[in-house]
Amino acid sequence: SVPINMLVQVAGTPFNDVRKLDPLDFVRTISVARITMPASVVWLSAGREDMSEETQALCFLAGANSIFYGPKLLTTPNPERDRDMRLLDKLGLRPME
Repeated sequence: SVPINMLVQVAGTPFNDVRKLDPLDFVRTISVARITMPASVVWLSAGREDMSEETQALCFLAGANSIFYGPKLLTTPNPERDRDMRLLDKLGLRPME
């Protein structure tokens, strides 16, 4: 199980003022994780709140096969349940039982 975070810039932290990661570079990160760890569950975790549906869709195509689900991660918000369910439905995906 490998959670992969898109940097969430938080005021007062060392990486707050760095240039945002290009979404396609993040998708490439997901694909490298899938290639190098083929038997792992690759989670999209922190940063999904700010990701477009298109970026998340590309991440699933690149090899992500899970998301962290729920209103909040340790320190950052997560998309609402309904938003996640609409995205999964739109992509033809379903939650694991």
